[in-house]
Amino acid sequence: MAPIDAAEDEKQERLKAALWHAIGQTVDAIAMTEKMNASTRFIGSLSELVYEKINSAATDLEAFAKNSDRNVINAKDVVLLGRNNDFLRGVLQEQAKQAREQDVSKRR
Repeated sequence: MAPIDAAEDEKQERLKAALWHAIGQTVDAIAMTEKMNASTRFIGSLSELVYEKINSAATDLEAFAKNSDRNVINAKDVVLLGRNNDFLRGVLQEQAKQAREQDVSKRR
């Protein structure tokens, strides 16, 4: 394994650990308010699912930008990510609108 690959693998493992920790805290907080228990196995599985979804979204965003002959992902790419989920698309469109409005107000 090349040193670059080892460094990248270590970085990915640290990201997975941080994600596991954050998801574990969120699940534990919800479980306490709902008077339920969540196993470590459940948290691990959920963490893997979220990690894979994040990787898939990143790949899609890069493809959307590349398809538009750009090297930079923009808000339109992010909104396009929600194309199969009406609720998510609405939330992303609203966030993009708010970001544009903040950007315009900062320029003034």
